[in-house]
Amino acid sequence: MTDKVADRVLYEDNHILIINKLCGELVQGDKTGDVPLLESAKDYLKRKYNKPGNVFLGLPHRIDRPTSGVVIFARTSKSLSRLTELFRQKHIEKVYWAIVKKGIPASGELKNYLMKNSKQNKSYVYKDQSKGAKLSILRYEIIGTADQYNLLNIDLETGRHHQIRAQLSHLGFPIKGDLKYGFSRSNPDGGICLHARSVKFIHPIKKEPLYLKAPVPKDKIWSIFKA
Repeated sequence: MTDKVADRVLYEDNHILIINKLCGELVQGDKTGDVPLLESAKDYLKRKYNKPGNVFLGLPHRIDRPTSGVVIFARTSKSLSRLTELFRQKHIEKVYWAIVKKGIPASGELKNYLMKNSKQNKSYVYKDQSKGAKLSILRYEIIGTADQYNLLNIDLETGRHHQIRAQLSHLGFPIKGDLKYGFSRSNPDGGICLHARSVKFIHPIKKEPLYLKAPVPKDKIWSIFKA
């Protein structure tokens, strides 16, 4: 696992570690007991720098287990607090790629009210805020077409639970492989075709601009778009 993490490091310095998460890989531990990326990344740092004892690695955000792509870790408490604030203030620009069936309008802005059902680990769309649902906004455009599918570039204005998955499903175009949100068949790897493609932000310590892109999974469905 350590070598696999090393191969997926997108950026690393004394303050930040950014890794391209695999589809199906947990970011943080849960009741399954599967080894999460957080622990694999700690092990990578421990071995690389021959660190004794525990390695600090903070987690200012997460992405869903079936989703692949950019995950940012903080190597110090100072960078963790600053990254957390950047996420809170929406100063970290995140772009996602998603594969859906053909037929979706070429571009659009989706505005919905979403509410999370914790028991089901699923978000539902409501017409208004009357039930405590939160306004959720994203913009998308088609950037690739192949066979039966379109590749979407998605800019998130808000960051709600399962937002992209729920909103695209509500539009009638669930993400390929996403059984939870209505796609008809699972992907061979059990994941979904949603990829955290890039992040853009000002380094919280160095104050330098960072723009990082994560290569897409090596699955056949992604390769047909030559992404």
